[in-house]
Amino acid sequence: MTIEAAHTTGGEQTPTFGEFFKVWLKIGCINFGGPAGQIAMMHRIVVDEKKWVEESRFLHALNFCMLLPGPEAQKLATYIGWLLHGVRGGLTAGILFVLPGALVMLGLSLLYALGRGFSVVDGALFGIKAAVLVIVVEALIRIGKRALKTSVLLWLAAGAFIGIFFLALPFPLIVIAAALVGFLVARSSPELLGLKDDADGLAPPAPDRWRQAITATVVGLIVWWTPVALAVLVFGPSHVLVSIGIFFSKLAVVSFGGAYAVLAYMAQQAVETHHWMTAPEMVDGLGLAETTPGPLILVTQFVGFLAAFREPGPFSPVTAGILGAVMTTWVTFTPSMLWIFAGAPFVEQLRANKRLSGALAAITAAVVGVILNLTVWFALHVLFGHVEERHTGWLRWYAFDPLALDLKATALALIAGVLAFWLHRGLIEVVAVMAALGIAVRLIFGA
Repeated sequence: MTIEAAHTTGGEQTPTFGEFFKVWLKIGCINFGGPAGQIAMMHRIVVDEKKWVEESRFLHALNFCMLLPGPEAQKLATYIGWLLHGVRGGLTAGILFVLPGALVMLGLSLLYALGRGFSVVDGALFGIKAAVLVIVVEALIRIGKRALKTSVLLWLAAGAFIGIFFLALPFPLIVIAAALVGFLVARSSPELLGLKDDADGLAPPAPDRWRQAITATVVGLIVWWTPVALAVLVFGPSHVLVSIGIFFSKLAVVSFGGAYAVLAYMAQQAVETHHWMTAPEMVDGLGLAETTPGPLILVTQFVGFLAAFREPGPFSPVTAGILGAVMTTWVTFTPSMLWIFAGAPFVEQLRANKRLSGALAAITAAVVGVILNLTVWFALHVLFGHVEERHTGWLRWYAFDPLALDLKATALALIAGVLAFWLHRGLIEVVAVMAALGIAVRLIFGA
């Protein structure tokens, strides 16, 4: 691939590759706190402390990354790496941003699969479930305040919730429909989407940008799909590794809005369509992902691990689980870097495209409705013993016994809510406290 780095980043200093590598390795090991915290940390290091990239260029890069599917913080790391050291820098920053967290998540997945049945492990997971519910509610409130600026956006969010919760519409269809609405509305009435009517000046287009984009796309697609193709050739098209590769590749294409947006779609597909895991296990996976550095969407690795662990042939369960985790991580994050390398030559033009900004605003609004669906789905499965999906004509709904409310889980969720919303404790602290309380509850009261 021959894509070159940008000629200038506006920063006062340009790091050597050795210094650049050490800084991104450090970032990869300490980037806890979800996308907002990760982006703030990158800004502090590369803009304020190291002065590698100027403020306006950093914000420009963030706007570009928000236009694309995939975890925004990892895309931003890849783009900044490309600005500083070309393709080598983009690959280094993008991989190091994910790799430490992926290794930790793999270890937690192994502990989860092999340690179930022990009171300490089960108790910690029980407490983490309550923390996860509160974390998802907090994400819903935070993203809703940022995204729902106008009544049109509010109606888009409501429509997305109705579509996915009651009509069981596929998440990709909701994303496409929202993008189309936003694109069309932005043509004539951008103010209805909260878009400003002024336009920033454009920098000159990057020279030879089409050749760079085509090269990145071809190479990226080959790298992305090679493991899936090898799995088909070696194990056949019905093998679980092939199913994992295809499903999470599709997820990578529609994952606008961050991890919380796709979690409901992924959870329902993994639980109800593929039967790779149960709903409570999905909640456990999100809780484990919240405790690791790296993007929250590393929860996909947990799903891939359990899917292969439970359909191991011809491997042992542990070997199959590791291969499933590797396949999932590969097809989840490789596309994110592909989007960056293919789109980087056009970044200035994309930034000022009002229709594209309208599509993004509409998608973000729809994501709020999808996260509300996820919140309700998690709440039902955390707080009640048995939840059954039912259909009445076109309508999908969930049946549960209100008298089956789990009082211990409810009490833990209330404590987690106090820690998060009243005492304003950090995410990792909330998860750690709830895990400890969950262990105490299990040791005192039993299952």
